[in-house]
Amino acid sequence: MRRLGTALALSALIFPLGLTAQNVQLNAPDASESLRTALTAASLTLSLAEDGADAPQDYVAAARADYSRLLTGLYSEGFYGGTISILVDGVEASRLDPLVPRGSVNSVVLSVTPGPRFTFGRAEIEPLARGTALPEAFATGQTARSGVVGDASAAAVDAWRNEGRPLAAPAGQSITARHPDEALDVSVIIDPGPELKFGTVSVEGNEAVRTNRVLAIAGIPSGQFDPAMIDRAEDNLRRTGAFTSATVIEGDAADGDTLPVTLSVVEQTPRRVGIGAEFSSVSGLTLSGFWMHRNLLGGAERLRVEGEVTGLSGGTGGIDYTLGVSFLRPATFRQDVDFYTEATISQLDEPSFFERDVSVEVGIIRRLRDDVILEYGVGFATGEATDALGTRTYSLFSLPIAGTIDRRDDAFDATSGYYANLSIAPFVGLSDTGSGARVVGDARVYRSFGEDDRVTLAARGQIGSVIGADASEVPSSYLFFSGGGGTVRGQAYQSLAVDLGGGNEIGGTAFFATQLEARVDINDTFGVVGFYDAGFVGSDSVPFSDGEWHSGAGIGVRYNTGIGPIRLDLATPVSGDDAGQSLEVYIGIGQAF
Repeated sequence: MRRLGTALALSALIFPLGLTAQNVQLNAPDASESLRTALTAASLTLSLAEDGADAPQDYVAAARADYSRLLTGLYSEGFYGGTISILVDGVEASRLDPLVPRGSVNSVVLSVTPGPRFTFGRAEIEPLARGTALPEAFATGQTARSGVVGDASAAAVDAWRNEGRPLAAPAGQSITARHPDEALDVSVIIDPGPELKFGTVSVEGNEAVRTNRVLAIAGIPSGQFDPAMIDRAEDNLRRTGAFTSATVIEGDAADGDTLPVTLSVVEQTPRRVGIGAEFSSVSGLTLSGFWMHRNLLGGAERLRVEGEVTGLSGGTGGIDYTLGVSFLRPATFRQDVDFYTEATISQLDEPSFFERDVSVEVGIIRRLRDDVILEYGVGFATGEATDALGTRTYSLFSLPIAGTIDRRDDAFDATSGYYANLSIAPFVGLSDTGSGARVVGDARVYRSFGEDDRVTLAARGQIGSVIGADASEVPSSYLFFSGGGGTVRGQAYQSLAVDLGGGNEIGGTAFFATQLEARVDINDTFGVVGFYDAGFVGSDSVPFSDGEWHSGAGIGVRYNTGIGPIRLDLATPVSGDDAGQSLEVYIGIGQAF
């Protein structure tokens, strides 16, 4: 061993290791594009060359490892009779001694002859649970890709788990390649295992959050095993924000007729501070910030204090202030119900009104599914508003009810799916305040197409109405305006309202707006956007009657930061006397909607 070590040391001195491989290539003339892609992804040698590695011994080791890796690539595309040759400076890599250092590697040639593509001959998995949906590709006559066998086995196991058999697993398999027939016979045996219930649930990793609260939030039931409840438990724990990770670990063996599980959590830093900024040439600068405690009382309760200042250096009236505090307790009454309370103090100095308001609300959030949420509560608001109708004080109780369905692939940069929210808030006014209901809806849809889905069409519709009360009987903030970044870009902020004559305007009791965008990714970093917005405000409670329309259009640039795009939009009015006469700038984080 001493002699070998000495020889290696001397060789390292004689042959410097810093020379770069001159040529690494894949030679597979008979391979299809999809097969070349699979082989390229499988090759460690090609990966080294792409990364710019320069150590000769790394290339030798990678070349020797590539025999099995390239074979796996062939199998993944259904080729079971191929041949592989890997030459390192003209010598087969398998003949090279990995313990002898090399001074250089000038070329590596990966030669692959795929041979015939095999199809499935016999494709069997048994026993199967009722309703098992095996992949369509796992059938006689289909291309015998190796990954399909794994997918079929996983589908069979998942079906048994959905039947309450968590220990289901492949018990054996027979795979035979019949080269004369260019066919692959596959037979997989599944062991369903016993039917079990959830057993003892233990918790590990928690220090600040109490164990009983972790169990309550996870909400794993004591009844029959259901894998969907495991996914939901993990989502429930992560959603609180009190944990950086949460994993349900299933037991390896049954305990009688039950399966023990462990909730493994890693706690998040309890406190968090955040700031934000957004600029528009119309509304000016908006600054926001918050302080949050994720585990206020040891049960993953969240306390959040936040403030916002808008209208700095803007042309939208004066400066608006908002200060709010909110408290949320997850898993109140049951695992899918959260309790919340919030209080807000605000001052709105808008172009058409001035309002000071104090409001308090208490309610619950019910999560019917991960993407379907219901909220309902009771609130009280009091304040003073001044607009073209004069100055009035108001006090009212409300019963807000809201439903949200969010099936977007990414809330900050959606490319597919849809979102819808509907809020109905019946209110009862005290003294001179009117009674009625305020309805607000927001719907968005996204569709992508083209190469790598680089083109996304996005559409948004907003609707609002005040029913049962006149504009003079409700807070000015209950009324609707149009214009600006959230409604119609290019038009001045809140420029569309109900005209009372003599230059006096108030908000409308009916509202509708639509925003249409075509987003095109130029590359992974930059994208361009073209958009058209339109809005309506009316004095009737029914949208589209007794009101006016306006519209705007423009173009924008998106810079992808990895957590959401930075947005720059340029817009101009396309309706009215000032159509095309002005240009507004909007800068923010995330897509416009």
